[in-house]
Amino acid sequence: MSEVPRTKRRSPSLYVQVVVAVICGIVLGLLKPEWATACRGLGELFVRFVKLLVAPVVFTTVALGVAGTSEDPLASSTNARSAGKTFFRAIVYFEALTTLALLVGLAVVHVVKPGAGIHADAKTLDSAAVAEVTKNAGPTKHGIDHILSLIPKSIVAPFAEGDMLQILTLAVLTGVAIRTLAPPLRAECRRGIEAIGKIAFAAVGKVMILAPLGAFGAMAFTVGKYGVGSLAGMLKLMVAFYITAALFVVVVLGAVCRVIRIPLFGLLAYLREEVLLVLGTSSSESALPTLMDKLEDAGIAPRVVRLVVPTGYSFNLDGTSIYLTMAAVFVAQALDIPLTFRDEALLLGLLLLTSKGAAAVTGGGFVTLAATLASVGTIPVAGLALLLGVDRFMSEARALVNLVGNAVAAFVVAAWEGELDREAMSRAFAKKSL
Repeated sequence: MSEVPRTKRRSPSLYVQVVVAVICGIVLGLLKPEWATACRGLGELFVRFVKLLVAPVVFTTVALGVAGTSEDPLASSTNARSAGKTFFRAIVYFEALTTLALLVGLAVVHVVKPGAGIHADAKTLDSAAVAEVTKNAGPTKHGIDHILSLIPKSIVAPFAEGDMLQILTLAVLTGVAIRTLAPPLRAECRRGIEAIGKIAFAAVGKVMILAPLGAFGAMAFTVGKYGVGSLAGMLKLMVAFYITAALFVVVVLGAVCRVIRIPLFGLLAYLREEVLLVLGTSSSESALPTLMDKLEDAGIAPRVVRLVVPTGYSFNLDGTSIYLTMAAVFVAQALDIPLTFRDEALLLGLLLLTSKGAAAVTGGGFVTLAATLASVGTIPVAGLALLLGVDRFMSEARALVNLVGNAVAAFVVAAWEGELDREAMSRAFAKKSL
C-alpha cells in the first residue's frame, strides 16, 4: 500500500536564496525603515499559506500513522498497541523536557534579574496595545476545561480555526476508526486520506518557492519597525534569553543526543535549510512538512515521525517554555512586584498546561503568556506592553529551539522504540555536510 509521498527535496539554491533574503531584509530595515515596515505583508503571506496547509498535512500523516498499513486484523491490533506505546513514550519525554525548560527559564531570570531597575508603572503602560495583540486570546483553561478543549465542536472547526490540538484529536480518532473497518473498506479509506495527503504535500512544495520572499518580508519588517536603538532598554532580557536558548540546545539537548548516540551538530547541519527558514519567518510551523520529510530520510520510521513530530508541535515547545517563565518574571521585576514561592509555583503549574497549547507560530507565546497572567492575577497583563517591542526579536529563538527540540524528540522516541536506522542516518548526515 502506497504512503503519502514525501515532498520533493529543495535544491541548495533555495538555501542560498533564504540566506540572501534574510540579509537583504536586515539591510533594508536599517537603511529604509519606512519601506521595510511596508514589507510586513510579505512575511505574513508566506506564513498564512503554510498555516493553511499544515492542518491537512498533520491530519493525513497522523491519521495514516495511527491507521497502520496492514490489512491483517491481528497485525492491525498489534500496530494499534505499538502506536499507543509510541504516543505514551513521546508524551513522557515531552513533559520531562518542557518542565525542565520552564525551570531553566525561571532559574536564569532570577539570577540575571533583567527587569530590576526599570521601575515601570503598570498604569502608564499601553494596555490598549496589549489588548490589540491578545484580542483573540481566550481565558486560560483549568482541569476539565483544558481536556474538553481538545474535543472539536464539529469536524470542520479545527481546520477552520487552525487548532492543532483538536486536529490531532480528530486525526487520532480517525485513524483508530479506520482500524475497526473491514479490510476492503479500510483500504479504500486509507487511499482517500492518502490522496488528500498527496495534494497537501504537492501544495507545500509549491509554497516553498515563496520562502525567500517570506523571509525577506518578515525580517525587513522586524528591523524596520523596532530598529536597533529601541532595543537598548530590553537588551539584557534579550541577551539572557538568547544565551539560555543556545545553552539549552547545546547542553540539554546535546546531552540527550549523546545518550542516544546522535551527533547534535551533525543534526543541526542536516537541518540548516529548515533553521534558516524558521529564522526568517519566526515560525517553526513553516518548516514542519520538510522537517518530517528529512527525519524519515534520516532513518526514523515513518510511523514514529508521523506521530511524534505533529504532536510535539503542540506538546513539546521547549523554546516557548523558556520564554514564558523568563518573560513573566521579567514583567514582575520591571513593575517591582515581589513574587512569593506560592505565586511562582502557581505560575509554573499554569504554564505546564498553557504551554502545551501555545501555537508554534509568530506571537503564540505572547498570547499564551497574556492568558496565563490574566489567570494568575498577581502580575498585571498591561505589563506585557514592556515586551511588545522585543517579543518579535525573541520569537526567532523560540521557534528555533522548538524546531530542534522536536527533531531531537523524534530521534529519542525512534531510538527508544528500536525504529532508527543508524546507517541511513549516517548517510543522510554525511551527504548534507558535503
